[in-house]
Amino acid sequence: MLHDLTALEQGDAVRTGDVSPLELVEHYAGRADRVGAFITPTHEQARDHARRLTEQGRPADAGPLWGVPTGIKDLHPTAGVRTTFGSAAYDDHVPDASDDLVLTVEAAGMPSLGKTSTPEFGSPCYTEPDVAPPAVTPWDPTRTAGGSSGGAAAAVAAGLLPVAPGSDGGGSIRTPASCCGLVGLKPTRGRISGAPNYGDPTGLATPGTLGRTVRDTAALLDVLAGRRVGDPYWAPAPSGSFLDACDREPGRLRVARFITPVIAETDVHAASVAAWEGASRLLASLGHDVEDVPVPIPLEATAAFETCWSVLTALSPVPPGREDRLRPLTRWLAGLGRAVSGPEFALAIGRMRRHAAAALAALAPYDVVLTPTLARPPALVGELRDDADPARDFARQKEFTPWTSAWNVTGMPAVSLPLHWTDDGLPIGVMLAARPAEEELLLAVAAQVEAAAPWVDRRPPGW
Repeated sequence: MLHDLTALEQGDAVRTGDVSPLELVEHYAGRADRVGAFITPTHEQARDHARRLTEQGRPADAGPLWGVPTGIKDLHPTAGVRTTFGSAAYDDHVPDASDDLVLTVEAAGMPSLGKTSTPEFGSPCYTEPDVAPPAVTPWDPTRTAGGSSGGAAAAVAAGLLPVAPGSDGGGSIRTPASCCGLVGLKPTRGRISGAPNYGDPTGLATPGTLGRTVRDTAALLDVLAGRRVGDPYWAPAPSGSFLDACDREPGRLRVARFITPVIAETDVHAASVAAWEGASRLLASLGHDVEDVPVPIPLEATAAFETCWSVLTALSPVPPGREDRLRPLTRWLAGLGRAVSGPEFALAIGRMRRHAAAALAALAPYDVVLTPTLARPPALVGELRDDADPARDFARQKEFTPWTSAWNVTGMPAVSLPLHWTDDGLPIGVMLAARPAEEELLLAVAAQVEAAAPWVDRRPPGW
């Protein structure tokens, strides 16, 4: 079946003429969405795009994913396509213009099969929007696909898309990757442009990529990465393609590891500990030096992060007269954010950046950092959500994902790798982070790990 192929294999089949872009679109459009992957399917638009690609012919500079379908997270405005931002307040919203990521994907010759599901304004680490069914992991449909890129992850993990972009402000790519048994990459701050809206003044959030393999994930990063005129900051250009970096020997690396949670005092499930210990042994067997280090960011940094997070929620505009359609969690967070004064917000950003600087200095001697991705296996649908007590909802989220936001604070690239499964078949990710702008090294070691312990042939029930 076509969906058995990796994204790069599908792109190669398009290049050789063994399959057309339209055939790929038709194949994926015919697969049933049983995992809550899409809020708004766009099959007809994808067919039209695929036909145009065939009529125009493959450009000389086409990338390896030209003709391969994907989806667009429902946080990205898409011209002429309903874009809800995961909110009932925007259930009939149709933008007039697309943002830069959407235009970049279209220009790369990747037809979009729909808007992938996200929670309201991308805030929670679970994907249970009021405008669509919950996004669930295909490994157990009673459990969450994670959030906020849960729809994208569910789609790739269930074979509904070969590869997909996501976005990540506190773990929103790596959490779904762990829940769904995928590779999820949050790149360096500024690696992918936030044009044209530049909606995050804190620098926490960035687009990123989800795929079944490290190479697929790197190839999509090649599509999305790049500086745009007007960007307030940007990462230095890589030495070559991110895909090529997957074929490089990383050399002998110094690997720092810690398992103490960063943003919450919580127990760590035995499966997450086993995944972390197994990854440590694997890295050591590959010739790397693995060392225990103190937690580089103190728990008190959480307060500054939470201040910034609440202000970001308050910055999300709501159409007049539709405030009552917002979820209780959103209203609670936005209320906290609106109570923060301008000077208090600026001071919180300053504190967060000082904590980031101290962490970067402490970790500078090390090439990569190893932690679990999540504190436990995928949560049951509804288990983290608490509409009656939004504060408890937020606390549960921190306990579920107590490491991922550290690398949003520092701006370091980080990737979740599906290296472990529980005895009952649930995926457990481990996370590697690298110095800022060192995605090439991160991808090289991730590809080395994948070659030593491959996972692409693991497929969920119903594949």
